[in-house]
Amino acid sequence: MNQVQTTDQWETHLDAVIAAPESHIVLYENDDVRVLRVVVQTGDREPYHTHKWPSIFIMLQDSPLRYYDSSDQVKFESDGSTQPWSTEWMDPEALHSVENFGDKAIEAIRIELKKA
Repeated sequence: MNQVQTTDQWETHLDAVIAAPESHIVLYENDDVRVLRVVVQTGDREPYHTHKWPSIFIMLQDSPLRYYDSSDQVKFESDGSTQPWSTEWMDPEALHSVENFGDKAIEAIRIELKKA
């Protein structure tokens, strides 16, 4: 396996697990992969953070949310209608923050691929 390309501008202290530890819990990690449980409680907004590796994102429970970019602008708003177990590919994500303005927690599994 070859190392996945990442960017040096995403400093270690901005990694999701370090910058937003209340919403990013490591379930498993080795040299190839990191598996995170992502939980954003109702009414909460995560601290700004990054994801430097591509990933597979599995939604377990959705809720209406706002996704803020690095300039604190709402990049998009979701109505919380993503079906449980919906799965999508995600490229590395630059600095961002997610706010849950719904009435239930947002819960997901994120499988970050350190090598490809």
